[in-house]
Amino acid sequence: MDQACPNAIDVCCLGGENLISTSTSSPPCECVLIDHCDNGENTVDLRLDTKKHPCSSYLEICCSLAAIISTKPIACPSVGCGIRNSNGVGFNITGDNNMESKFGEFPWMVAIMEEKTTNPYVCGGSLIHPSVVLTAAHCIDRKTSQSLKIRAGEWDTQTTREPHPYQDRSIRRITTHPGYRRGFLHGVLYNDIALIFLMQPFDITISVNTICLPYANENFDESRCISTGWGKNEFGAEGKYQVILKRVELPVVSSDTCAEKLRRTRLGGNFQLHNSYMCAGGEPGSDTCTGDGGSPLVCPVKNSPGQYVQAGIVAWGIGCGGSTPGVYVDVSFFRDWVDEEMKLNHLSTQSYQRQ
Repeated sequence: MDQACPNAIDVCCLGGENLISTSTSSPPCECVLIDHCDNGENTVDLRLDTKKHPCSSYLEICCSLAAIISTKPIACPSVGCGIRNSNGVGFNITGDNNMESKFGEFPWMVAIMEEKTTNPYVCGGSLIHPSVVLTAAHCIDRKTSQSLKIRAGEWDTQTTREPHPYQDRSIRRITTHPGYRRGFLHGVLYNDIALIFLMQPFDITISVNTICLPYANENFDESRCISTGWGKNEFGAEGKYQVILKRVELPVVSSDTCAEKLRRTRLGGNFQLHNSYMCAGGEPGSDTCTGDGGSPLVCPVKNSPGQYVQAGIVAWGIGCGGSTPGVYVDVSFFRDWVDEEMKLNHLSTQSYQRQ
């Protein structure tokens, strides 16, 4: 098998050229996506110095012409909801020491974006049906369906060179829970859940798929779960929005314990946690943060390895990364409402049913 170009390459992809040759003894090479090069290399280093990288994207590799895979077989999507691609899709990663997820690891994750703006990201959401997104109502409060779009299959927001392209869809209508309102005390939200119905369904692929929903009033206390998003890495002005989709492992905390800890904050001793919420987190240094609103909190399905169910939706919290748990919309509390809205829109609930 021909090998890819040596690492010590001085020139690559200059002046719009993709072909290079380091010497007369080395075969010419071309910059291609790493999964299009059959040279045994399938790992991307996220901490790579891009200035020293021979190709225009860190997701590319200089590959000898004989090793280029011209036609990649289409990877079939997993059957059923909530299937996590634990090893990622297309390539492995190293240097993921900032809670980065793997590409395609969480295929139900979507970004809610604003049209015609320089800073389009609004918040996160989850795909529960090829035509329906679940999110927090506060994320899209006062937004119109015409001003927003949904993106699925996104991973690194600074490149379009992932092995499978993201998909964008326009919005047909937004349905907010009829009991949603902003509280007068401390600005707390109630019934903070919304459904977004799309103009056209997403194509289900290896990197775009649906998440399972919990049974009505299902309890996840003491489960270790995962939340994903592109929100800030810490609270306040020093925090930066994430470029690559992050994943955060969090313990689910009982509502009584969570309420007790919240009363020790500026919320005060009389604070009552609304029954439409659940809590997760409280482990210092591991938390969701500003910008993660609407993103899913997913928990492993018992006796079904690799399958996940959405227990919560990122709602609010007191700071980020401290010992106080974050507050999440309890999706199981709204399961009947979601089912009713799906039926009113003549859509099947099968897409989020556990097998």
